[in-house]
Amino acid sequence: MGRRRWRETTRAKAIGEFPERRPRFTTSSGIEIADLYTPADIEGLDEERDLGRPGEFPFTRGVQPTMYRGRLWTMRQYAGFASAEQTNRRFRYLLEQGQTGLSVAFDLPTQMGYDADAPHAEGEVGRVGVPISSLADMEVLLEGIPLDRVSTSMTINATAAILLAFYVAAAERQGVPRSALSGTTQNDILKEYIARGTYIYPPRPSMRLVTDIFEFCASELPKWNTISISGYHMREAGATAAQELAFTLADGIAYVEAARRRGLDVDRFAGRLSFFFAAWSELFEEVAKFRAARRMWARIMRDRFGAQNERSMMCRFHTQTAGSSLTAQAIENNVVRTTLQALAAVLGGTQSLHTNARDEALALPTEESARLALRTQQILAYEAGVTETPDPLAGSYFVESLTDQLERVATGYLEEIDALGGALAAIEAGYQQRQIQESAYRRQRAVESGEEVVVGVNRFVDEPTPAPTLQRIDPQEERRQIERVRRVRAERDPIAWERALDRLAAVAGSEENVVPALIDAVHAHATLGEMSDVLRAAWGEHRESITI
Repeated sequence: MGRRRWRETTRAKAIGEFPERRPRFTTSSGIEIADLYTPADIEGLDEERDLGRPGEFPFTRGVQPTMYRGRLWTMRQYAGFASAEQTNRRFRYLLEQGQTGLSVAFDLPTQMGYDADAPHAEGEVGRVGVPISSLADMEVLLEGIPLDRVSTSMTINATAAILLAFYVAAAERQGVPRSALSGTTQNDILKEYIARGTYIYPPRPSMRLVTDIFEFCASELPKWNTISISGYHMREAGATAAQELAFTLADGIAYVEAARRRGLDVDRFAGRLSFFFAAWSELFEEVAKFRAARRMWARIMRDRFGAQNERSMMCRFHTQTAGSSLTAQAIENNVVRTTLQALAAVLGGTQSLHTNARDEALALPTEESARLALRTQQILAYEAGVTETPDPLAGSYFVESLTDQLERVATGYLEEIDALGGALAAIEAGYQQRQIQESAYRRQRAVESGEEVVVGVNRFVDEPTPAPTLQRIDPQEERRQIERVRRVRAERDPIAWERALDRLAAVAGSEENVVPALIDAVHAHATLGEMSDVLRAAWGEHRESITI
């Protein structure tokens, strides 16, 4: 009654004098934003059932009882460029500046299973990440970094098992036992078929590689997060918040189902699954998305898969601010965008965070801009007061209502994916791809028409300013990388190398776990391209079908 009276009197009078800016206000997911939120909007909310307490099922309010009062999120700045030597220097610099975990960006040849001297790699070596062709490269990359104390996240998918093998072998040469290693392999191949495209093998053998890592790490690397199920790239490709939420959880369901078919007990591996989400500038929708993700995943794991261990039900996630929101025009505005997005991630309860640098719409970040991006996190952590209590927006009529509505929209997508036969079948049918393409098209039309404002691009455009100093990649680094991989081939034991690759080929053609064979091949100084080629010969390569 009170809201209706307000609408008919106070609000109506105000609108008569100052009409609202648009007839309908919506989030990126098409959820209509009301003119006022009251207790009536959350009258169906049950605190015990829907919120719980921090650290308790359904984890809506966070996966840790004290959240940031006890331990801050891991400040994990994504880095990798030019060469293993230069990237190692950047890692050491960021650790000196207060970064608390490593996040490795690999170049495209490494992601696609090519050595630096492969014809396909020409001109791409070290351009968008660090080139890793051999164990020698990985040892240089990690030189002087205490792997028993620093966790490492590796953004790698098609060649994830090979990079994990390099990492394990490098750690063993440092004298660090497998049981002490902590970190994450992204290892999420399904989103590559949906939104990113750095796949090598067909989907089904690729899924075998994913579950091989699950199985290997469950017994050998107890602190390792075996996958980072990634909505980030789908969001960057144009997905809405609700689509990002739904398609990410659908992929998670597919991985759990694949592991169970392998015979793995859900409580043996599920506690090491992690997620990776984008943070956009629409603050409240992003916070609601993170809260909904925790609640939905907890219920999926308990009710669908029968998980008993509460850790198996926790949606722990890394967040990266939105790269595709950065603009090449007026790059100083990107600092504000990144700050808002990082705030959304922190208010939403992330476990790990990367903040994009202001110049990343133009090039890989300079040392100065990377430092400023890290300082953004540190100011949020130590000056903003947003870390003092868990889930500080809980109880907001708007946020709780938005959390519920996002869950309903995302559940609708999940039901459609289930009806198609699950995430893999839906990918093969092009379902997720079409949904994302349509959303991306709608947003681009809104930007071009001016309906959606991008400050400095389609409104409030600044006068042109001199181009900033950008990170440049020395072309000689590619030549040096090629020389190193060729030196590795020249100096290794050819008999041990051939024996290791023969063994890898035999394992690839069987049902045996491929990771131990990869580690043996790494110790025999097989290169990334050589190991990838063995698997290509065994499984073939995926080619996207295009329908017109």
